[in-house]
Amino acid sequence: MGNRLTQIATRTGDDGTTGLGNNTRVSKNSGRPHAMGDVDELNSHIGLLLCEPLPQDVRELLIDVQHQLFNLGGELSIPGFTLLKDDALAQLDQQLAHYNAQLPRLQEFILPAGTRAAAQAHVCRTVARRAERAVVALQEAEDMRAAPRQYLNRLSDLLFVLSRVLNRMDGGDDVYWKSERLARQNATE
Repeated sequence: MGNRLTQIATRTGDDGTTGLGNNTRVSKNSGRPHAMGDVDELNSHIGLLLCEPLPQDVRELLIDVQHQLFNLGGELSIPGFTLLKDDALAQLDQQLAHYNAQLPRLQEFILPAGTRAAAQAHVCRTVARRAERAVVALQEAEDMRAAPRQYLNRLSDLLFVLSRVLNRMDGGDDVYWKSERLARQNATE
């Protein structure tokens, strides 16, 4: 693994490049820094979500996700290196099944709204999708493992499910999109 920073203002990036973990330098506008930045932003948004009142099991899950995202970012920063373990994806699948089992079926699309914690989970979900797109673009340009892309895809699904869980935390519900189809269905009931 590359050198850890001992000072932050190195000025080495003043030329528009950034150092990767393998001591190479690339343009800050290239695919790898874009993917790394989106994963870092996602991790920061999850940190903000952790400032909200959350059930303890959700809190512990999100803290683990932050660690996994740090591993994912490290893997992105060192071409050819593996940090994100296969069991990280299996854990997301397990948690998706666990939380989905507690929720009623969706009647319609839902809005990214409700409680503040649920809305922040939706922000995390959208940033996860952006990070996933950046990783897909990087994988189209470079040979990489599928695990980072798969982890981000599954994580965005989990964040959607968690937003629904968080909206129900104090007796609330999803905020449904007012579609014409749903309005007609409710009128006939």
